[in-house]
Amino acid sequence: MACSIARTMDVIGEPWSPLILRNVYVGINRFDQIQQQLGISRKVLAERLRWLVESEVLERREYAANRHEYALTERGRELVGVLMVMVSWGDKWLAGDAGPPVLYRHHTCGEITHVTLTCSGCGTPMSADDIDVLPGPGSQQPPHTAATPGRR
Repeated sequence: MACSIARTMDVIGEPWSPLILRNVYVGINRFDQIQQQLGISRKVLAERLRWLVESEVLERREYAANRHEYALTERGRELVGVLMVMVSWGDKWLAGDAGPPVLYRHHTCGEITHVTLTCSGCGTPMSADDIDVLPGPGSQQPPHTAATPGRR
């Protein structure tokens, strides 16, 4: 399907994959560690890890004889950015009175912060109301049928 959301969901669209990526990102990167922390079945975990490696989001590394751990690839590190946007939304709308379960400290400035979307062209904050959706070079729609959800 010529849809970036559908393509991304094909890689991480079931419930376990984002959690596996989160764990690998924070250093829980060995099969038994991931399985224990998530409470996922060994079979499902093996399938998800295999898929994430095939999708070039994770790489499998041997750390001892017949023992492996997982690391994020460049694709995987960029995908963590997507998860961080999801975290920001969840913290804002679903954390309740208890507040967010984890905090993020930015390496550059040292501040506790959250991820926000900004325009890569001008650097200003960006939301769904600030953009028009136009057909791109990979579009299968003629330009006149493109949706522009930001316009009312």
